[in-house]
Amino acid sequence: MDETRIQDRSGAGQPAVSSLNERPPTHEAKIRGGVASAIAHDSGMKHVTGAARYADDEPELPGTLQVFIAMSQRAHARIVRLDISAVRAAPGVAAVLTADDIPGQNDYSPVFGDDPIFPPLTGDGAIVQYVGQPLFAVAAETELLARSAAQLAKIECEDLPAAISIDEALAHADAAGEDLLPAYEMRLGNSAAALEAAPRRVKGRIEIGGQDHFYLEGQIATAAPMEDGDVFVRSSTQHPSEVQHNVAKMLGRPDHAVTVELRRMGGGFGGKESQPALFAAVAALVAVKTGRPAKCRLDRDDDMEMTGKRHEVRIDYDLGFADDGTIHAADFSHVVRCGYSRDLSAAIADRAMFHADNAYDLKAARIHSRRLKTHTVSNTAFRGFGGPQGMVGIERALDEIAFLTGLDPLDVRKRNFYPAIGPDANVEPAFTPYHMPVTDSVIGEIVDELEASSDYRARREAVKAFNARNAIFKKGLALTPVKFGISFTTTHLNQAGALVHVYKDGSVHLNHGGTEMGQGLFVKVAQVVAEEFQIDLEKVKITATTTAKVPNTSATAASSGSDLNGMAAQNAARTIKDRLIDFAAERYHVPRDQVVFQPNRVLIGNMEKRFCDLVGEAYLARISLSSTGFYATPEIDYDREAASGRPFYYFAYGAACSEVVIDTLTGEYKLLRADILHDVGKSLNPAIDMGQIEGGFIQGMGWLTTEELWWDDKGRLKTHAPSTYKIPTANDRPDDLRIAIWEKGENRSETVYRSKAVGEPPFMLAISVFLALTDAVCAAGGGRAFPRLDAPATPERVLWAVEDVRGAR
Repeated sequence: MDETRIQDRSGAGQPAVSSLNERPPTHEAKIRGGVASAIAHDSGMKHVTGAARYADDEPELPGTLQVFIAMSQRAHARIVRLDISAVRAAPGVAAVLTADDIPGQNDYSPVFGDDPIFPPLTGDGAIVQYVGQPLFAVAAETELLARSAAQLAKIECEDLPAAISIDEALAHADAAGEDLLPAYEMRLGNSAAALEAAPRRVKGRIEIGGQDHFYLEGQIATAAPMEDGDVFVRSSTQHPSEVQHNVAKMLGRPDHAVTVELRRMGGGFGGKESQPALFAAVAALVAVKTGRPAKCRLDRDDDMEMTGKRHEVRIDYDLGFADDGTIHAADFSHVVRCGYSRDLSAAIADRAMFHADNAYDLKAARIHSRRLKTHTVSNTAFRGFGGPQGMVGIERALDEIAFLTGLDPLDVRKRNFYPAIGPDANVEPAFTPYHMPVTDSVIGEIVDELEASSDYRARREAVKAFNARNAIFKKGLALTPVKFGISFTTTHLNQAGALVHVYKDGSVHLNHGGTEMGQGLFVKVAQVVAEEFQIDLEKVKITATTTAKVPNTSATAASSGSDLNGMAAQNAARTIKDRLIDFAAERYHVPRDQVVFQPNRVLIGNMEKRFCDLVGEAYLARISLSSTGFYATPEIDYDREAASGRPFYYFAYGAACSEVVIDTLTGEYKLLRADILHDVGKSLNPAIDMGQIEGGFIQGMGWLTTEELWWDDKGRLKTHAPSTYKIPTANDRPDDLRIAIWEKGENRSETVYRSKAVGEPPFMLAISVFLALTDAVCAAGGGRAFPRLDAPATPERVLWAVEDVRGAR
């Protein structure tokens, strides 16, 4: 297609097709980079060469101010006086902003309106509620000048009682007569009666720690003032629409006055869902007040002190069971440490309850959850969104059942799996504690395959033999399942939009509401569009997420990015494709079913054309080559009042077998081998999915082993840098790591190309590492006592647990 000829305005009418220099198509067997191709991440080469541009890499506009946010040093205190006159007079300072300078609402919360950008300086609201809470912002010519100036502020506070730990939070809530959020309960059957009637019972408690997101790129936002008081914001965020709304709300302007854009994040993991609104709001406030561009960029220490973490949870469990390990009933009590505000804690604590069963038919259950306030940073979304904490509780309980019955833990697990419901099976589905029938369970088949491929039974005997002949080093082995529900449990968030343009030369512009944080969403959605048009992936241009193109988006979260945005983009592409089919059928007088898209060409009856040539002809015929697409997840509905319904469209499944060795003299340990078999349905991109499985597993292992958050009694986070907060390194990856995608996987629900979500489910495969450590500790005590090992299982905790089972503590 001669695009210059299409643009020609030399005469009336339109060019004849014969003058457009159309060429015969090539005849490839398939397109390059279509669905199911193991294609590298679209930015992979840029990542490793440093060419990928993040928010801080964008050239700064002339006159850009650097913003520093001054933080509270008290966990809970009343502000008596804040004198910032010396700060304003400091060299290089352009503005010092407090709550008094906010023209709109002083709030950046995602839901409940209880996250002030800065605390009011007078009245009942003049309270700080955690160490690290923003007090005021300094905008100066350099970040160093801003930081130095902030130290000149004079602050007088009156300390108030602070609740830091879960025990203190319980006492605080009981004294106040209310929790941060109302308690919630799910019930299935009469669990109390079933527990009383059960032949045997087990009761226990496990403490599960939080986790810092430790994204490689910290929190950052830039803001540029535009005409009419509008603002253009670049934000490292998983939720551009929420940032847009909160910035507009803070400025007292409609949403259309704020545009938020980003091309990529350097990691998110949930920490850039609700948190970025604060920094975008501060940058936008500076830009509007000064008329100059502004950048708010946190360093690592400030980031870790100021932003929320994974929720810490205490779980008390009470299970009734038979001698063969079959569960008769279960009772779980969750106590969730939320931090100072509500943030997303209601949905997170709910999801911990939704996953209290993991892959097991509990038959009768009661799950109760309390959501408590502490005077620490408000905890927030993190990969798994509460689900991992809920799963740890049931997995610990099953290990204890195995210990009490003398059965192999894997046999106890297999005996209690949700049954498989095939098309010809004469089996009724089992129900979750929230009354959803589990009709797609494949966990039994996956575990059977992994049990065989990992050589579990022989390795179990080998571990026993090793432990019998070694007094100091002890090995442990565990094989655990994952069943993870896919959908936002807040039903209305299950929607997405996309925008697709086809240009006259046959190249394609793709935009959608999802955000790229390294997980490979953009390349997957581009593969979907390439597949629909049957064109090579290189012809699809991936573009930055922006609220100016696709509005009202949901966060890229809940593992739903590909499900939602892939379907929206597919719908947009199909709309254009249908127009092209209608055009070709009419122009060339053939039935619609004789217009068939094949690799880089289109068959039209007995003739064929290159895709780009058909597009050029359609343009001349004034056929629209642009379309929006929209998708809303069907068949989901949950009644929260009744704690009943179908909150998830489907479940993703997987299993992992981990083998560890511990040093009983020091508590140090090493993961020796891990075998993983994971269900991703029909994979959109096996290379990306394999990376997500491995990355999720390693990050989950960090949460349960080395990553310890520690606050002192004054509410100061003492693990706020890599010197004290230990994420997994390359050396923590086992030398023998065997990962496979389950070949039989196919989503029974109508997702995009029958794929399944892969962002969060692999995270919980790492529970096998934690339970393998428990198994090794048990062996250190000769199998006489069940270990009370809490998470994270740091070397200190492992050593203490060894001493406990040996009777030394």
